[in-house]
Amino acid sequence: MRPRRRLPARTAGAAVTGLRRTTTIALLLALVPVMAAVLVAASVLCAPFSLASHGAWRPVRIAAFALLYLLVDVAALVAAAGLWARRLPGGRERAERRRVAAEDAYAALERLLRLLRRAGTRVFGLRLEVTPPLLPGATRHPAPLLVFVRHAGVGDSFLLLQTLLSQAGLRPHTVLKRALRADPALDVLIGRVPHCFLPPLDGRAEDEIGKLAAGLGPGDALVLFPEGGNFTPRRHRHAIASMRRRGLPRRASRAARMHHVLPPRDGGALAAIAAAPTADVVFVAHTGLDVLHSARTVWSRLPLRDAVRARWWRVPASRIPQGEDARSKWLLAQWARVDRWIADHADPEATHA
Repeated sequence: MRPRRRLPARTAGAAVTGLRRTTTIALLLALVPVMAAVLVAASVLCAPFSLASHGAWRPVRIAAFALLYLLVDVAALVAAAGLWARRLPGGRERAERRRVAAEDAYAALERLLRLLRRAGTRVFGLRLEVTPPLLPGATRHPAPLLVFVRHAGVGDSFLLLQTLLSQAGLRPHTVLKRALRADPALDVLIGRVPHCFLPPLDGRAEDEIGKLAAGLGPGDALVLFPEGGNFTPRRHRHAIASMRRRGLPRRASRAARMHHVLPPRDGGALAAIAAAPTADVVFVAHTGLDVLHSARTVWSRLPLRDAVRARWWRVPASRIPQGEDARSKWLLAQWARVDRWIADHADPEATHA
């Protein structure tokens, strides 16, 4: 009996991608009429109570935004199909085709995120205040950037990407959770620009991040959330306990003094710095979305009463310490600065127990 022939890795990967996208697109199209029905039902049922009590119409707001999100996803897929249909002829150089495809995908992604931000502003009262202000071209620099961001609250990654694309004029090379591939529009558009999804299907996350950082050029920014997940007190306690189990009592003690952030995971950040030695590092602290950390708080805190505030600072490549141990301590010290800023600017209710 002849042994079965294995499909080449590229062919197998393409088959898996095709199956995933077929499934998620079919689910998306099925959800649109369902969410439209939910919106109508929420409007009818909430109207008597909200009109009588001048209520916040939360069910209607949430259902309306969810429906708009689905419709934007459908529009993004149509746009992606159009980009694919008018791609450059095969006679052109492959590198040129990839470059044009990436520029088109960035433009489509920027429009998608800008529309969602406008919807968030109208439906949920979303406002963003950035310090120092981002003026057109203000963050442009011959050196590439490594952008290390606090992770807390619903939608912070989307808001950051939209700000980098629309206001800073940067091309983000993004590190995302693999679960986000369930969004078919993101799956297709992000697949056309430099990115990596974690955890990787094989190999180490640090290697994938290093490869992504090594390809940075002027106007590019690798976006990384060193905490690895949204801040919650429970995750904070688990992270500190894990450090103590691994024999890192000093690092655990320093992390325990930071009450608003998770201790950064060194691996990915240090791999990015090592792979892009000419890149400046930008740290981003933000607060305002951290109040939305569960279904209960999303329900009770929407629409937003306060603006989302962000503070960023830039460290030139020449001022980044040499050596992995020194960089690890430096990264933790920068994260302590993030924590102090949040302590001074966060809503007291965001510090949930």
